[in-house]
Parts: sequence; C-alpha cells; structure tokens
Amino acid sequence: MGPTAKVLLVAAVAGVLGAVAGLWLNGPGPLLRTEVGQRALQGALEASAPKPPADLAVARRGEVIPTVKLPGLDGNVRELPANFTGRPLLVNLWASWCGPCIEEMPELDRFAAAQGTNGTQVVGIALDDAAAVQDFLTRIPVRYPILLDQAGPRDAGVQLGNPKGVLPYTVLVSADGRLLKQKIGPFRHGEIEDWVSN
Repeated sequence: MGPTAKVLLVAAVAGVLGAVAGLWLNGPGPLLRTEVGQRALQGALEASAPKPPADLAVARRGEVIPTVKLPGLDGNVRELPANFTGRPLLVNLWASWCGPCIEEMPELDRFAAAQGTNGTQVVGIALDDAAAVQDFLTRIPVRYPILLDQAGPRDAGVQLGNPKGVLPYTVLVSADGRLLKQKIGPFRHGEIEDWVSN
C-alpha cells in the first residue's frame, strides 16, 4: 500500500471513529454505555488525539498507573496510586464548567457515601482553578476528596489515559494500583455500581 493510500485509509478510519464519537456526544446509545462501546470510543479518541509528550508516562489497561501528585483543596499533596492502595479507586476527572460533569456529581457522591470504609474509594480531579472549584462545591458539595490540576498536555487525565481531554472521564484502579477500566462521559443514575463490579 502506498503512502497516499495509507493516509486515505487513516483519514477514513478517523472519520468513522469521529462519527461514532459524535453520536455518543449527542446522546449515548446503549452500545456506548457498554464496555465494548467504551473501548471503541476510547480507541477513536486516542486515534485522533495529539501524541502525549514523549517523556510522560501514560496509564495502560492492566498496568500500574503512573504516579500522579496533585494538591487537594486543603493544599496537601496527594499521590495516586500510593495514597489510595488497599481498596479499589474510582478517579473522576471533571471541571466546574462541564455540564455533564455537574450532572453526575451527586451520583458520584451517593456512590462514595455508600462505600463506607471498606468499599471503592472515590477521588475527583478538577481540571480547573481552585476558586472555581470552591465556588462550585459550595453549591454542589461532595464528601470525597477533590484534587486540583490544570488542563493541558501533561494533566492527570492524559496520564490516566485520556489524551483527547474529554470530560467527564473516569478510571477504575485496582487495590494494587492497576488500571482496570476507563469511562468517557457521565454516569447515569445507578450505573456506577454495575460499572465498578463488572
């Protein structure tokens, strides 16, 4: 296959994958709420995303996630996965300006509260400035820790396997720090339990 044919093939595949992503963004159908659909969407977004910086460690399914050090709202730096080992960890990336993120926050808070001291831990990473996050949390409080980062080519979302930067973005990390699952888009009511357990 010649160089021109390869370029056309890549463009066609990217176009189809972009159309699938567009359908999802305009109202996710049942397929895109499945693990198979999520993997397809993840592949489509990765194919059209800029390459992460060469020296940046990026999480891969089944592997231990790279170390991510971020400040919390209290100023104390937390380290993923080291400060959260021993129990599964759900990490949700969001921003105060992201409508779907805002809609799923109460569901994430409900799930986190139901986990108690032995279930899945929940951590939010806001790709936003501290003042906007504080203001948001006065209106829609959550009981799980919120860490802060700035959106960009080296942010926590990219490190956790979301090079396109689509929000909300959620990962499930095993008790020993391995990336188990990725989800692009918001959780609907009652979906988190099934997603974590399957």
